[in-house]
Amino acid sequence: MPSAPFSAAHPPQSLCLLRTSALGDVTHVVPMIRTLQAQWPRTRLTWIVGKLEHKLVGDIDGVEFLVFDKAAGWRGLRSLRTQLAGRRFDVLLHLQVALRANLLSACVRAPLRIGYDRARSKDGHGLFVNHRITARSGEHVLDAMASFLEPLGLKQTQVRWDIPITDADTEFAARHLPGDAPTLLVSPCSSHQLRNWRPERYAAVMDHAATKLGWRVALCGGPSAYERAFGDGIVEKAKNKPIDLIGKDTLKQFLALARRASLVLTPDSGPMHMANAIGTPVLGLHAASNPQRSGPYSDRRWRVDRYDAAARRFRGKPASELAWGTKLEYPGVMDLIEVDDVIERLEAFVHTKI
Repeated sequence: MPSAPFSAAHPPQSLCLLRTSALGDVTHVVPMIRTLQAQWPRTRLTWIVGKLEHKLVGDIDGVEFLVFDKAAGWRGLRSLRTQLAGRRFDVLLHLQVALRANLLSACVRAPLRIGYDRARSKDGHGLFVNHRITARSGEHVLDAMASFLEPLGLKQTQVRWDIPITDADTEFAARHLPGDAPTLLVSPCSSHQLRNWRPERYAAVMDHAATKLGWRVALCGGPSAYERAFGDGIVEKAKNKPIDLIGKDTLKQFLALARRASLVLTPDSGPMHMANAIGTPVLGLHAASNPQRSGPYSDRRWRVDRYDAAARRFRGKPASELAWGTKLEYPGVMDLIEVDDVIERLEAFVHTKI
């Protein structure tokens, strides 16, 4: 197994990170980039990232981005291979275990190839790496990714994002959410549809925020037909119509909107981690996934956690007896979260600010 003879005085000349998706996981990679930049400022960093995810992080200074378009299929793989032809890196951090990512990693020439431990590997991941991170359980996803630095002799002691937001994005957010009124920003959809709560329950919480708390409420989401229909279901049920921004904002504009919000309400999704990255508190809805592993990293006080109840309902055992990282994406799992559960967390958040 290759060693990593690197130090502050003799850092690697070049390092490649491979993490193409998804938005939340890509957000978790950014603090690692910041750690590398702080401790090895002379090392050239290259990040193989997905086309959508590049729109979120692709303007981070000091990083070369190679964009992989998964929608292009084999053509996308060939394009990446062409971009990497004749290149060699000192280190590959292989941060993704899916089969497609494993195939992409074969395009990267590097003598030291760091990947996941056996317990977290799948789809032949071990065939594409020659050094594994230490096996651990009970870690948040962000901490698991940070552990890729340990074989290099580094340690992530500070979690810093600083994802760039342009003046134009800031102006967009100020135009749609002017002033400093307390604001609940609702991003209701995860790409994992079984993680999504019921539209009428979102509407009830939003009405409570508007009527009982006097908050401004805004609704946002992506441009897909599914998210538009889901948002229409919320708006139809809401007695107090929210500011409807579904399909109107970009990823960067969402960051700017979240920065103006008091609180973001969302299931386990990319927007959860994006809001957390710019310092906005998140009221996360968890039943299908474990918030200790994939909740908002910086502050999980406002979460609603029904993961253990879901484990007992759908697996017949407490969550403590499930393998770490087990997803409980069953029809109806999010119904374990009641409207009053979310309102209680919303009220608790408000009272801490009085």
